[in-house]
Amino acid sequence: MSTRARPTQPTAAPPPTAAYRLPSDGRSSGRAREALRRQLRIWCIDGEPAHSAELLLSELVTNAVQAQVSAAPEVGVRFAWADGRLRMEVRDTSDELPVMNDAEEDEECGRGLVLVDALASGWGVVRDGTGKVVWAEVAVCDASAPCGPSALRSR
Repeated sequence: MSTRARPTQPTAAPPPTAAYRLPSDGRSSGRAREALRRQLRIWCIDGEPAHSAELLLSELVTNAVQAQVSAAPEVGVRFAWADGRLRMEVRDTSDELPVMNDAEEDEECGRGLVLVDALASGWGVVRDGTGKVVWAEVAVCDASAPCGPSALRSR
């Protein structure tokens, strides 16, 4: 072996999940969107699924910040990608379940979950002992199509 040659390690596939803790304040939606955009670039997800995911995440984080119990300084955000689905989860310390409202035309708030319901391929809430996780999923591609974490390994 040449003295200039170096053995290389195979590149590991990116992890199929990413998690963040964000301050429980009004800037967290923007921070969450930026973290999601970085992760979507790693996973090579773009176009309509990426745009929908950003909008969904923004709504979920905004709702979590508004629902947060005052003593809790953070909200948790997690992204997972498997089987052609991108899942976004947002955790807060409130045990109040989110409610879909029928907002009037001139109201500025109250349409978030209606939007989530319209754009997500699925969404829901899981309570735990200290709060809840609200999740939404976006279909990225057919699970058999050449996309997803396994496709990155073959590049």
